[in-house]
Formats: sequence, C-alpha cells, structure tokens
Amino acid sequence: MTRTDVVPLLATPQPARHPNPTVKAQCLTHLIFERPALDKTARFLTDFGLTVLEQTEGTLYLRGTEPTAYCYRVHRAKQERFIGIGLSVQTLQDLNRLALVPGASSVENLSHPGGGRCVRLTDPSGFVVEAVHGQTYADPLPHRAALPLNLALEHARINATQRPPIEPPQVLRLGHIVIEVADYQATCAWYTEHFGLIPSDVQVLSDGSPVVSFLRLDLGETPADHHTLAIAQGFMAAYSHSAFEVVDADAVGMGQRVLQERGWNHSWGIGRHILGSQIFDYWQDPWGDKHEHYCDGDVFTVTQPCGVHAVSAKAMAQWGQRMPKRFTRPRMSLPNLRMLFRNLRRSPDVTLRKLASLLRMFA
Repeated sequence: MTRTDVVPLLATPQPARHPNPTVKAQCLTHLIFERPALDKTARFLTDFGLTVLEQTEGTLYLRGTEPTAYCYRVHRAKQERFIGIGLSVQTLQDLNRLALVPGASSVENLSHPGGGRCVRLTDPSGFVVEAVHGQTYADPLPHRAALPLNLALEHARINATQRPPIEPPQVLRLGHIVIEVADYQATCAWYTEHFGLIPSDVQVLSDGSPVVSFLRLDLGETPADHHTLAIAQGFMAAYSHSAFEVVDADAVGMGQRVLQERGWNHSWGIGRHILGSQIFDYWQDPWGDKHEHYCDGDVFTVTQPCGVHAVSAKAMAQWGQRMPKRFTRPRMSLPNLRMLFRNLRRSPDVTLRKLASLLRMFA
C-alpha cells in the first residue's frame, strides 16, 4: 500500500499483491447460479439486456454482445443459490499448475458452449472457481454506438437529435462480481496467491482493519477494470451483486425505464461510485439477487498503487441517491443466525466489534 486517505495503515496483512502467484487470471468469464425456474430467470435477464444463447431442460446460458462463449450459466435446482465464477487463464500449463492447488480437480474437458478445458477449485469461503482455457468464443452481436455528447465548449452533434430506442439496454459484457465472506483474510489471500489479483482500493474501519477489497486482474501494461472481484467482510459467505457493462449513461437510464415498466424491483441508483467511478444502477432478479448496469468505469495498469479509504455509506457514491439501508442489510433467517453464531466462534475475522461497526454504518 502506498497511498492513504486519512486512515491508519492496515492492521492485517491482506489484501496485498502476491510476489509469485500460481497463475495470472485474464478475464472474468462467467457466473454460475442455481434457480428453480429457468424461464423466469431468462425473462428477467433478457429484460436486463442479456441474450439467451442456449436453453435446455436443465441449464440456461446467456451472453452479452462482446465475443464470448457465454457469461451467465443457470442450472435448474429446487433452491436458488449462487455457485461461483469462471476465470480464464492463458495456457494449458496454467491449468496444470492450478490442478496442484489443494482440493482442485484434475484438468477436464468442458461440455458447455465454447468447449475448452477446466480446473475446478473451491475458495476458502466455499465458492466454486472454474479456471478455463481454450474456449471458442462466439462472434460479437451488434449493439448501438455510444451517443455523441454536446459539451459546453464542444459540439459533436449539430442539426441532429438524441433518440435512443426504448428497449432493454444491450449488455456488452460481464464486468465484476462482489461477494461477502466471513473468512476475509483467507479469501483475499487465496485469490491474490492463486490467480494473481491485485488490490486497487481497500476500505477500512477506524482502527485500520480492512473490510472491503477491490481486486483487479494483473494484465501488466494493458489496462484492467478497477475491480473484477470485490470481497466484503460479512458474517457468512454470500453473493452481493454482479455488474454488467453497457455502452453509455443513456443505456443505464434506459435500463431503469424498461425494467421499471416491466415490473422488476429496483435496488439503488442511478449514481456514480467513488471507488471505480462507474455510473451505476442496481436491480433485483426474481430471487432478490442484485444485478448492476454500469458504464464509464476506471481502468488501471499494473503500476497503479492501492488506495486505502475509510468505509462508510457516504463513501459509496459521488452523487445520486444515497445508498438505501436495505442494500447491504443481510437476509436474516434461522439458518443464517446459526451461521452467524458459528462464525463468531470459528472465524478470526468475524467479531462482535467489527459487526457492530458495520451495522452502525450501513444498517
């Protein structure tokens, strides 16, 4: 860490760049969910702006407009559940190295769209990571160009009007995923050690304890998204949200109009984040899981140092609606309460003091 924003130095060692990671992931390829109703899932996600690539009796695959095998996979199951993510690696040798990680599978052939080969791993919080290589990408799909903007001192559009179509915004690609975990230190360390992720920004409590890490891919001098994976301290492992890039702010706004008119539940937005700078808008799928439209996010090369910032609800957005309390409120149930008490006894990262601090700020 080389930069601070009026907060103490980190009291614990993670997140930090690993000096010699097992591999360096190249791309967030896909998400994996289980859902009891594939048709209902497809209806929300197509209204959201994804395109159905393939649907069978048991599995649904969706994609964005950029070249991809697919970016969203849903398996039919009795209960809804987030399973994990896919990360691409550069070579077959990378897969062989990952196959040596404790608990990893052997290198396997993939039967999903795009084919390729895969090693399946499980992170310390129980989420599945499919490391993939050799997928065949489908051709890009057409999408509208970004709208030209008339700025105060520069007019790009003369004798022409702006009339974007009233339709679901075309999702370009899957951008990032945010998870909540009890074992914050171990989970951050696992992704930095085995996939070479590096911290862009970290949010900390008043004593310097980190509670949110924004981790990006190490692509060297090629700019990478501000974060591909964000990890937040919670009392149990849980999906927070996933984010999908659209072409411009008008697409974010049109997404809000279309999803509102079609009866879906809104979570938060429109606004602009502070860390990452994205213009954002969040919506809930039929099972209450949050999905984000965004545009205009920051991109960093490997040389960008990590920032350290105080965590607070006000630190979540530069402008727009203040983050609603329900946005970060945990889903309380008897099983979740049991998990809370179990992790208070088991996990070194889950303490009553830390949870009380987070509840005061966000609940």
